[in-house]
Amino acid sequence: MTLSLTFHGGAGTVTGSCFEVQSGARTILVDCGMFQGLKELRQLNWEGPRYDPKGISAVFLTHAHIDHSGLLPRLVREGYNGPIYATGPTRELAEILLRDAAKLQEQDAEYANRKGFSKHQPALPLFDSGDAEAALSLFETLPFGKVLDSPEFSLQFHQAGHILGSAFLELRANEEEGHTVVFSGDLGRTERPLHLDPEPLPRCDTLLLESTYGNRTHDARPLAEQVRGPFRRVLQRGGTILIPSFAVARAQLVTVELKRLMESGDLPLVPVHIDSPMAVDVTRLYQENVGSNQLDKLPGGLFPPGTRLHRSVAESIALNDMNGPRIIISSSGMLTGGRVLHHLRRILTDSKNMVALVGYQAEGTRGRRLIEGEKTLRVHGRDIPVRAEMLVLNGFSAHADRDELVEWATDTPELPADVFLVHGETKPQEELAGLLKAQGIAVTTPARGERYAFDTGRGWSKVPE
Repeated sequence: MTLSLTFHGGAGTVTGSCFEVQSGARTILVDCGMFQGLKELRQLNWEGPRYDPKGISAVFLTHAHIDHSGLLPRLVREGYNGPIYATGPTRELAEILLRDAAKLQEQDAEYANRKGFSKHQPALPLFDSGDAEAALSLFETLPFGKVLDSPEFSLQFHQAGHILGSAFLELRANEEEGHTVVFSGDLGRTERPLHLDPEPLPRCDTLLLESTYGNRTHDARPLAEQVRGPFRRVLQRGGTILIPSFAVARAQLVTVELKRLMESGDLPLVPVHIDSPMAVDVTRLYQENVGSNQLDKLPGGLFPPGTRLHRSVAESIALNDMNGPRIIISSSGMLTGGRVLHHLRRILTDSKNMVALVGYQAEGTRGRRLIEGEKTLRVHGRDIPVRAEMLVLNGFSAHADRDELVEWATDTPELPADVFLVHGETKPQEELAGLLKAQGIAVTTPARGERYAFDTGRGWSKVPE
């Protein structure tokens, strides 16, 4: 019986994670994510699946980030009605993220119809709130370490340490002499505050390994050392620090570090504003899990003194009239949309302010353009001069870097025979592939839409289209 892997997303790009696994009569998906970033990537979301949704037996979700979960409502709209397995915290986070994503889709369609700029009449959302609720009704909790057996596969989740509830998936194909495939999902870092360390890689024959930072190493200095000097300088001159932050995991990690610095006296006590309804909801889940088997113990909670949570639009707008020194944390983390853009228009024009980027910035995003040194940034139809100080803090990344990826993949009594590099752009994948090949591992960098079949004795081979 032949085991096959088809790469529908997360291949040649960081986003759109979706892998089809087939053995005999059973077909499953690992993740069903939305493409983000460049326009040509976002348009892929509208193409529809290259597989029959009604023929999928089950979906296994590594974590709740939209680039891994965001097309689940669309999958259900197309006819899927099987189980969606996830850890408990991932299910809770998905409730927040998928409902929010559906709301944004509905708002975008309504705006397009009102302004009349859509090519389609009427403009329709990619999916709506009903689709999101239908998808959420299919979730079934699979705790870390619990084995789910079927005649074709045995599967279990392991702690990935990326965000709350994140997992890597171990799959054993029972009909292929126990051939084991591990899907890394997004792999977290070791010895970082808040999130637990990733579990070691179990023995496996094949590894699908993320490569987001496959050619970069994060700043090895402690987070406090990276933040202390630059933040203190801006706050002492009365500036405002804008931190575009992903609402899930990153906003919470930033507040934990600010709390430590303010309580130790390394930073002055200034107002900290979390201006994101989603971040507020996600933070509630994080607070519930602090000190459990999901997150580190944090005496005193997540927040520095004087933290203010903002849900309403009116509260967000009121921040425009508040001068520094203060810190504003708002989403989205890549400056692609959301409330952060309103703050960005004001913060960018004043040299006493700072924009601190604390996460990965995909190609085509405003965040990537700022990193690349552009002097103006187009926001809400206007070209805004970039006068504020820029700071890139890779130490806050929730992704393992090049060295951490190599160590995780090779710090095992028996190396995987094959690695498929996924979730990465070309240059990171090329460098990471070279390092793994030097260890004697066969490395493949699949393209979107490619299918590979495994036969005992022959290994993996690409299936012609």
